[in-house]
Amino acid sequence: MSAETIATIWAFVIATAVFLYVCMDGFDLGVGILFPWIHGKEDRDLAVNTVAPVWDGNETWLVMGGGGLFAAFPLAYATIMPALYMPIIIMLLALIFRGVSFEMRFRAATPGQHLWWDRAFSGGSYVAAFAQGVALGALVQGVKVEGRSYAGGWWDWLSPFSVVTGLAVLAGYGMLGACWLVWKTEGEMQDQVKALARRMTVLTLGFIGVVSLVVPFLLPAFRARWFDFPWILAALPVPVLVVVLAWRLFRGLAEAGHNPDNRRLVWRDGIPFLCALGLFFLSYTGLGISMWPMIVPPNITIWEAASPRASQVFMLVGAAVLIPIILGYTAYSYWLFRGKVKAGHGYH
Repeated sequence: MSAETIATIWAFVIATAVFLYVCMDGFDLGVGILFPWIHGKEDRDLAVNTVAPVWDGNETWLVMGGGGLFAAFPLAYATIMPALYMPIIIMLLALIFRGVSFEMRFRAATPGQHLWWDRAFSGGSYVAAFAQGVALGALVQGVKVEGRSYAGGWWDWLSPFSVVTGLAVLAGYGMLGACWLVWKTEGEMQDQVKALARRMTVLTLGFIGVVSLVVPFLLPAFRARWFDFPWILAALPVPVLVVVLAWRLFRGLAEAGHNPDNRRLVWRDGIPFLCALGLFFLSYTGLGISMWPMIVPPNITIWEAASPRASQVFMLVGAAVLIPIILGYTAYSYWLFRGKVKAGHGYH
């Protein structure tokens, strides 16, 4: 295979790793985002117990995406990191703080300590999600490059658009978390999170609309992707599918918990979560259509940023071994802990 083909494969591998991270870590960050609206220690414990078996493994994909970018596209890594140092550092610190809070809330000696660890867990989730959205917006709006290095300022990442994308990710993760809890809980708890899921979905759809209207006008290349032929043929189905999935998500929320066939109840309750993942996939696809083949908008393409072909081939062999293993243990973990989570049962 040619160097261009290998670089394209690596671009899709990294993009897939980032998307899997967003999907898997997004819903457990979303559980933390919903904490202020989940009242009572028992309900919050139940919410956390739904993600306890899988939350730390979800972050595997973040490591793979960052490591893959460093190894396969060193020029992109060397350009993006200086541009996004602040939001990335904030995100990593928030994830660490959140992980400590996750463990400590179960070992709090008094109700007051438990409440403070709950607040820390929720705060870490908010900060991490918002920082991820800001970093995404700062990358999409364009990075100033001169020669082969970052030429912008320390605060270029902070803009009205990056703040909007930060809020959009917060809302989207909240939607994922609420839909996950609809799938994994029942009774009064499920009714509570169904109402949250409806509100977070409306908020997310609003942000999708705002970002979709703004992105084509950030850079001329983005505008060409959405309005010029033949790219418009690839872009046109995206908004239509967003409407279809949104309709199915709301219908799934209305049906959740009311299926008379108990054997199928758990899987039917998962429909809103699958639709929420679909909305993320369509949003991700829309960004991909806008940016392709740029890896650092507006000037650096994946082929310009790629490491030597021999290096990419060597790493691709390793990835071909590791990725199935990661997918295998991830799938097994989710299968092992399938089903509804009941109050008083779970992580201790």
